[in-house]
Amino acid sequence: MTGESATAQRFRKMGRWALVATLLAVVVVMLGAWTRLVHAGLGCPDWPGCYGFLTVPQSEATIAIANARFPESPVDVAKGWPEMIHRYAAGTLGLIVFGLAGYGVRHRRRGLPWKLPLFIAGFIVLQAAFGMWTVTLKLWPQVVALHLLGGFTTLGLLALLTLRLRARRTALPEPERPALARLRPWLFGALALVVIQIALGTWTAANYAAVACTELPTCQGQWWPDAMDFRHGFDVTQHVGPNYLGGQLNADGRVAIHVSHRLGAMIVLGYLAVLLAALWRASRQPEVRRATLLVALALGIQLCLGLANVAFSIPLAIAVAHNAMGAGLLLTIIHLAWRLHGVPVRQAVSLSRPSTLNQEVTA
Repeated sequence: MTGESATAQRFRKMGRWALVATLLAVVVVMLGAWTRLVHAGLGCPDWPGCYGFLTVPQSEATIAIANARFPESPVDVAKGWPEMIHRYAAGTLGLIVFGLAGYGVRHRRRGLPWKLPLFIAGFIVLQAAFGMWTVTLKLWPQVVALHLLGGFTTLGLLALLTLRLRARRTALPEPERPALARLRPWLFGALALVVIQIALGTWTAANYAAVACTELPTCQGQWWPDAMDFRHGFDVTQHVGPNYLGGQLNADGRVAIHVSHRLGAMIVLGYLAVLLAALWRASRQPEVRRATLLVALALGIQLCLGLANVAFSIPLAIAVAHNAMGAGLLLTIIHLAWRLHGVPVRQAVSLSRPSTLNQEVTA
């Protein structure tokens, strides 16, 4: 086997495992949402085990031991298992990421990426710490929101690694490059807006504000409810309380959070609608158009799921799907940005202004 073919094989192998890690990260995000929605975030009062065991206590003897260890948190098997399943999946993801980092470092001289996998591995360690603090600080909203946002960040980084290892950038024809290069900064703006909207969603979830408004399109019968307290709703300096299961904010604070999330959704919808239409007109390349359609599809599904959450009072399946499609929207935008990443801005500007380029060369 030649050196070149061996390197290509290593890229394929690492790419396959990166894809597995990305898919597992989606599952971990969904399991995190499921755990939170069934109010099982404190199903195990310790970390990383459950009442000091590797699995949820189920026999009479182990339950008696567990209750003696944590008398303030009696064993609830139905809530313990969602928490532990989430931990098992997250732990498996961590092992795969560490394996990717080790493989990349080992074969770095062959050109395999190793800095990004190492960064992801370090981020996984930080994410595990936030998972621990989520339990030990009794679902303190600031930590819960950062932990949820960290899950989406891990997913985005793994998707980027997978694209680097497996996907080829689109070979864009020169006539399309100037227009696409001009739109690329706006696409990064869309990515930033989606990240902000995800952050609003995590704050909404961490403070149990999803049910603060129960009708559409108004909230509590008003377009701009009088009962909103933004200062209380977005107070990130609130002290660590004894237990935040179910939330501790007053109703006015939760309404402010919910309305902010709705407004964010409208801004993202309008921004992406205009941008995707512009991208569709600017390129005839099938790869770019398919990537654009994927973003539009994810956006449409996410909008419908968000409306269904309110209309049907946060049913479990729809709420989990809403979290998953938030991840899907993030992934599709990263994929589209990757497709346009090969458009050199300076070259695109030069192509649109050949006379200026000739003058600079002559000078």
